[in-house]
Amino acid sequence: MIRHGGLIALRHQGLWRGALIEGPSGAGKSDLALRALDQGFRLVADDRVVTFAAGGRLYGRAPETLAGLIEVRGLGVVTAAAVSFAEIALVIRCVDTPGRVERLPEPRFERIAGVDVPVFDLWPPEPAAPAKIRRMMQSLGVQS
Repeated sequence: MIRHGGLIALRHQGLWRGALIEGPSGAGKSDLALRALDQGFRLVADDRVVTFAAGGRLYGRAPETLAGLIEVRGLGVVTAAAVSFAEIALVIRCVDTPGRVERLPEPRFERIAGVDVPVFDLWPPEPAAPAKIRRMMQSLGVQS
């Protein structure tokens, strides 16, 4: 299944585990991913993510035509060091205002390809957004 979004990942115990960033067009998904790359994340996919389940886990990769590419608004599509696939550890839902992010949210999950994945809301322009993704992953046991 192809999902509209981006996938960034951290290496943990020899495996790449990532955050699937989703939201409407123009929400800041690629910009958030680009800032996360500067914070030590690696690109898996930008714009579209091919998702698939195996062994009770959800994985994602870039379509072949988009592998290693990321859109930088104002510059164009550029190459980036990328990994071929990663387990999707969580989903980030981009919201349009900081007030839409709950202070102390109840745990939420989405079933994707038969796998329940934790979901977090995040306002992409927030300067701490990449650090928050890292902390969200750490809260799930993914240490970088």
